[in-house]
Amino acid sequence: MAPPKSTDIKLAVYAERLDRYIETQSALNESLVSSYTSIQTDVADIQEWRSKVYGMRTGLVAVGLLLVHLVVVVGTLAGINLTNSR
Repeated sequence: MAPPKSTDIKLAVYAERLDRYIETQSALNESLVSSYTSIQTDVADIQEWRSKVYGMRTGLVAVGLLLVHLVVVVGTLAGINLTNSR
């Protein structure tokens, strides 16, 4: 039996290292995909809360405008009643 050539040994080492690299990259890709999915879920949750906060803010502005309008109308009616009673 002939001793293995130097190139055969280098090719075997290269193939083994390539296999390890592929396994490592596959594990890294799976990790990145799971992290990306988690980030997408977090962003969706943040956008949902943001829309709720904007909705509440809009509601508060509407109630504030309604109160200001109510004060103006009541003040106007009170002023008209005071003017007519004199």
